Amino acid sequence: MIQPPEPAILREAAARALGEDRGPADITTLACVKPEVHASARIFAKETCVLAGLPVAVQVLRELDPELVLTERAQDGSTLGAGDTVLEIRGPAASILTAERCALNFLQQLSGVATETRRYVEAVAGTKTRILDTRKTVPGLRALQKYAVRCGGGTNHRSGLYDRFLVKDNHLALMGVGRTLADAVAAARKLDPEALLEVEADRLDQVAEIAALGVDIILLDNMTLEETRACVELIAGRALTEASGNMTLDRVRAVAATGVDFISVGALTHSVRAIDFSLEMTPERGRA
Repeated sequence: MIQPPEPAILREAAARALGEDRGPADITTLACVKPEVHASARIFAKETCVLAGLPVAVQVLRELDPELVLTERAQDGSTLGAGDTVLEIRGPAASILTAERCALNFLQQLSGVATETRRYVEAVAGTKTRILDTRKTVPGLRALQKYAVRCGGGTNHRSGLYDRFLVKDNHLALMGVGRTLADAVAAARKLDPEALLEVEADRLDQVAEIAALGVDIILLDNMTLEETRACVELIAGRALTEASGNMTLDRVRAVAATGVDFISVGALTHSVRAIDFSLEMTPERGRA
């Protein structure tokens, strides 16, 4: 089972989504549906996909009405076919209607991330390369999107600016006259000796210098296949390697064949297509 985000993250995401959607009241449901009307419902996929987001969809429903009875019929990370049920719901019909869109939005967006990630993971199957996400996430949804990447079989890069060093050209340019890459590496190791230290390179001559400094990972940015392969050979296992920049499904297999350890793909989170899910309801006889 893939470990979901912390309960506090799920609660905060659900409450925020319901707050912006429902506001003071769901006036349409309030006008049309009596509180005593009960219904059963199911949420189902309308296309083949990898499921992600069920814990937060469940939290939306529980946040709105703890009396709803929820039965999960699938697990995040599983492959769904069109028509497959992921969640059954019973209880006050008004509560189901009000929570519907928020629950579906989370499932659609996060399953989109998981499904796209699975495509990339399958594209490099049989190589040693692992697919990474990036920080190019929807503001406020990073923990959920990175969870969805794991559901798709991908690996998380750093969660934020606090849990890994990633020294880029702008950092070096702003260090001051006379300061070197070796100075940057030394300063990072002094600040947090336990944190992974990654340094970006976009030229072969930079890679030679970085590899000699004992960093953990070297980021090969926007390089051709020939350049990437040459860098991997030059590093020769002295550091892990990550290829990044304009990665697509069409070329990711060829990049993996250069021998890099990781390929980071911003498209996993910043531009995925939402998966189509739907909710259908049936009034319960004798409860209206």
